[in-house]
Amino acid sequence: MTRTLLLTGASRGIGHATVKRFLQSGWQIITISRQPFAKACPWEAGAENHIQLDLARLDEVISAIPPIRSRLAGGKLHALVNNAAISPKGPNGSRLGSFDTDLRLWQHVFNVNFFATIALAQGLRDELIAAQGTIINVTSIAGSRVHPFAGSAYATSKAALAALTREFANDFGRVGVRVNAIAPGEIETSILSPGTKKIVETEIPMRRLGSPAEVADSIFFLCSPASSYINGAVIEVAGGMIV
Repeated sequence: MTRTLLLTGASRGIGHATVKRFLQSGWQIITISRQPFAKACPWEAGAENHIQLDLARLDEVISAIPPIRSRLAGGKLHALVNNAAISPKGPNGSRLGSFDTDLRLWQHVFNVNFFATIALAQGLRDELIAAQGTIINVTSIAGSRVHPFAGSAYATSKAALAALTREFANDFGRVGVRVNAIAPGEIETSILSPGTKKIVETEIPMRRLGSPAEVADSIFFLCSPASSYINGAVIEVAGGMIV
């Protein structure tokens, strides 16, 4: 039986590593990104199964549900991974605190990081139930502490996403769909902020960055039968940064 993954934010970093991990196990993958499908990406049918979509435009997200459904074999969605997120910065990459973030920007961040997750889960509820599937929300350790680089809008959107994970776990769990979250710490991607090296040296017991592949492995575990009784959990993938 072919299992299907719908993944947002697939164009780089954790998303790209997640695609590779699920491909290794023979999953069908449907990706969503603001960017067009990258021809350099390695998976078959990638272009046909890519939907270019700006998650900040919620009307467009809702309108994209029928095209997504049309790609689901047997009307089943086995995993929805909400990975897409934005974290706006100030001048020279500075952190945007609660005083500095315009309300319209705050709304833009929440649309992508939070409300789009609700729109996709509600719109594809029947397909998730039919597959007895799972939802994984990618939050952040910034959702549970003030982070030196992540701004207030990003951090509060991730905190809201963790709370949504619990609410979804309660509601979806009653119909056989498990919902969990991954909270990455400092992961080695192209968007690391200056000063991350100091965090690694002083705040992470393992004294290294995490890799996108390590996060992808955790996501895959939560979508596998090995995690069949895990529901409503937020798993930190942070090298002990939160201890």
